[in-house]
Amino acid sequence: MTETAKHLDQWLRDAHAMEVQAEHMLTAQAKRLDDYPELKARVEQHLTETQAQRNQLEGCMKRRGVDASVVKDTAGRFSAMMQAMGNMLSGDEVVKGLLASYTFEHMEIASYRILVAAAEEEQDLETANICERICEEEEAMASWLETHMARFTQEFLARDEAAHRAAKR
Repeated sequence: MTETAKHLDQWLRDAHAMEVQAEHMLTAQAKRLDDYPELKARVEQHLTETQAQRNQLEGCMKRRGVDASVVKDTAGRFSAMMQAMGNMLSGDEVVKGLLASYTFEHMEIASYRILVAAAEEEQDLETANICERICEEEEAMASWLETHMARFTQEFLARDEAAHRAAKR
């Protein structure tokens, strides 16, 4: 096995753990967005995409004879749980969620671009194509968040201001 193949296999394991983490983050986030129905709908849509992405990665890994890393997958779940708990305790949970989601999407984009380059170098065009398609979905989510971030932030600020005014009277 070449060093490139070893790296590709390791990075596929990392991407799988990343998608497991994303799935848990999005699930927790979607449960708490009832006051933001448009954001909730987009998060739920991306959750469905994320589940499909994880399945596609598992297919690539199986084809390459690579097992998922139980340790990394568990660490991803734990990290997502801790982030969700931290966000729930903040007074600006929706804004923290936007920030975390936008940042995470860009980490995923970089990871998939790296996977595409490694898979192409390894001449595993099936993995390269799958990772390219996944990257496009991550870019679409990041773009959607970027486009809507200001509006959701302003909506949060207006709700927060109204709640504080009501409490003062």
